[in-house]
Amino acid sequence: MPELPEVETVVRGLREPLVGRTILDVWTDWPNTLRGMPVADFAARAHGQAVRSIHRRAKYIVCTLDHDLLVVHLKMTGRLYVAENDAVVEADRWVHFRAQLDNGQQLRFSDARKFGFVKLAPNLETLAPRLGVEPLEDGFTPAGFSLQLARHRTAIKALLLDQSIVAGVGNIYADEALYLARIHPLRPANSLSEDEAAALHAAIRAVLAEAIEREGASISWYRKPDGSRGEAQRGFAVYGREGEPCLTCGTPIEKIRMAQRGTHFCPNCQRKS
Repeated sequence: MPELPEVETVVRGLREPLVGRTILDVWTDWPNTLRGMPVADFAARAHGQAVRSIHRRAKYIVCTLDHDLLVVHLKMTGRLYVAENDAVVEADRWVHFRAQLDNGQQLRFSDARKFGFVKLAPNLETLAPRLGVEPLEDGFTPAGFSLQLARHRTAIKALLLDQSIVAGVGNIYADEALYLARIHPLRPANSLSEDEAAALHAAIRAVLAEAIEREGASISWYRKPDGSRGEAQRGFAVYGREGEPCLTCGTPIEKIRMAQRGTHFCPNCQRKS
């Protein structure tokens, strides 16, 4: 599933072609994409609204319209892009939503697995009321993060996946941050010292910033709005490298299952005790 760096890259790639454009009509062949709103109602409500800005909140793409928010979640296989009306691109084979724009282009949502959604909402809180702090903003502080960890006995990897704690971090970048901070993913969150919490705080920010600079990780379905691949996967230290030597000590990277996710770590650099 695309995480914070991938969603941020999509948002940045859509600003130039989308901001200032007006929605004239919408189409879908998979009504569940609209999460319970009939397509006729969606089209009537969106008609004539202009896109005023686009930003990311956690893993959500949020387009501010004149009177609503157009919120998109890519889930596992979603792609969001703008194309000319008559253009045919590779991702079109899985398009389940199109918004006709006023300049002869369309905003298209392609989703092979059909888990993603496009929704009109008055505010984001109606969709995601418990989102935590953004890890790249000033409100994410070492002291505040340490206090959060101290309140939980949950394994630190599972806690990092909790969007009410740190918004936007997912499986890939949790593994990478824990490796960079030299913390075993099964450690109880409240067992981390203040120094370890500070190291993990810095590692989270570092791996996310680097992944954004590399424009996300194209290890599966994720592509940028122009269809090209991100390069963040070229910098992974542990994710997807099970059996390969640790870049620091040479010990083979291990993979375990936790929180229903594959979890990668170095058993030497990230000791449990």
